[in-house]
Amino acid sequence: MRSRQSLAVFLLSVSALVDLAAAPPALPAGQNYAAPRFPADDRRARVARVQAEIDQEFRAHADRKRCPGLVWGIVLDGELVHAGALGFANVEEKIPAAADTRFRIASMTKSFTALAILKLRDAGRLALTDRADRYVPELRRTAPLTTDAPPITLQHLLTMSAGFPEDNPWGDRQLADSPAEFQAFLRDGLALSNPPGVAFEYSNLGYALLGRIITQVTGIPYQQYITREILQPLGMKDTVWEYSEVPATRLALGYRSLPEGGWRREPLLHDGTYGAMGGLLTTLHDFVRYVAFHQEAWPARNDPDSGIVGRATRREMHQPAMFSSLAATTKSLANTPLPTVNFYGYGLSWSTDSAGHVRVGHSGGLPGFGSNWRFYPEHGVAVISFANVTYAGTGTANARVGALLVEKAGLPRRVIPAATMLATRQRQVVDLIQTWDAALADSLVAENFFPDRSREDWQKEASEKLAQIGAVRSVGDMSAENQLRGTFSLIGEKGRLEVFFTLTPERNPRVQELRLTVKE
Repeated sequence: MRSRQSLAVFLLSVSALVDLAAAPPALPAGQNYAAPRFPADDRRARVARVQAEIDQEFRAHADRKRCPGLVWGIVLDGELVHAGALGFANVEEKIPAAADTRFRIASMTKSFTALAILKLRDAGRLALTDRADRYVPELRRTAPLTTDAPPITLQHLLTMSAGFPEDNPWGDRQLADSPAEFQAFLRDGLALSNPPGVAFEYSNLGYALLGRIITQVTGIPYQQYITREILQPLGMKDTVWEYSEVPATRLALGYRSLPEGGWRREPLLHDGTYGAMGGLLTTLHDFVRYVAFHQEAWPARNDPDSGIVGRATRREMHQPAMFSSLAATTKSLANTPLPTVNFYGYGLSWSTDSAGHVRVGHSGGLPGFGSNWRFYPEHGVAVISFANVTYAGTGTANARVGALLVEKAGLPRRVIPAATMLATRQRQVVDLIQTWDAALADSLVAENFFPDRSREDWQKEASEKLAQIGAVRSVGDMSAENQLRGTFSLIGEKGRLEVFFTLTPERNPRVQELRLTVKE
């Protein structure tokens, strides 16, 4: 029996090798790829048309939240095209807030920590599936919440699904803890609210642990690694971890708004082991460099790929990983329903609304500070804002400004040009619909096409719908949904026929699905 099994395995292996040897070589990377691009349009002029409204949104937000100081910026295709500032970085000394003022950006730091983890992953120095206690053995002091709970992994920490409880009020006060204090805290064991992997729960602790892991893997403090490997290569020379390194005239002090009016200074915490979750201080000009770095990852394309990490790794950060919430009552600028679903990725939030507007970014909030950045990958635009009042909630203003840019200014999405294969198949489908030539059909359609629906039925439907639109005068441009699927129109004397088709995953893609719809 064993010898028969061995023979069968051997024959299968030989067969696979023969098939591989006989198979045509793989197509060179990018041979049939057409990168999405923006339509020819004066994009900057569109931003300029709503610039006054953008400034008004931020001024109104500053009034509502009683912000001592606020700065904001719009980044279009990697370039700061508009910036504004109001109020004071230092109320007592009447030092104005400006684009070169260093604000503490709180949890906007998290994506830098996530980026460092992914950079180490890309270098083969860790895996996202690694158990966290491999690098932080003190975690073994924490008993699993259930007997069937999986071990906490780095991916759980990145996506805030490790099972730690939401810890914003508490976590905000741990920023300056020393490594020794953090280690002692972990040795006592931790309380868990969920088993790993089943729910999103915002966790500053999880990102503090990721900082500890960066330190463990690199052999240097995570602050040094992120500064050396991320901040300096990006030219973020005014971005630091320790507020005492910032000249007093360039430092935004933090304030809490008082019910009776005025503000109370919030003490600035020194850099510590929790800085990986919220410790960075930066300027608008510096942060634009970081935003441009993320924008540059879109779209996927065949250009030379260089930088701190590859474009694919950056796009990986921008993807939804763990469901966080559903905002069913969100509305558009025109006050129409626009439900939004929210996920958490790797140090970044991901959202999309029912109109298909995708947003990626993060908020920050600490005693004395509030900030937000978001960018729209398919529109090439980003909004940044920093304020120096406790939990300033600038994400609300950024959301309104983003809607001004995308809805009112109408910044278009990228358009996918028809790849060579899609354009070739379009021409063939035009002929097929009008002739149903047997030889053309045999070479064009996939093996499922006529078994799914007979040739006679297809000929009957096509003939009837062509008769409705009259003699075909022209063929419309292809509207590509992706590299292998799209829609175009046959323009007739009395109407038009909308034609949708999708191709197979074969090396020589064929038509597997076709839809014909008469339009007025």
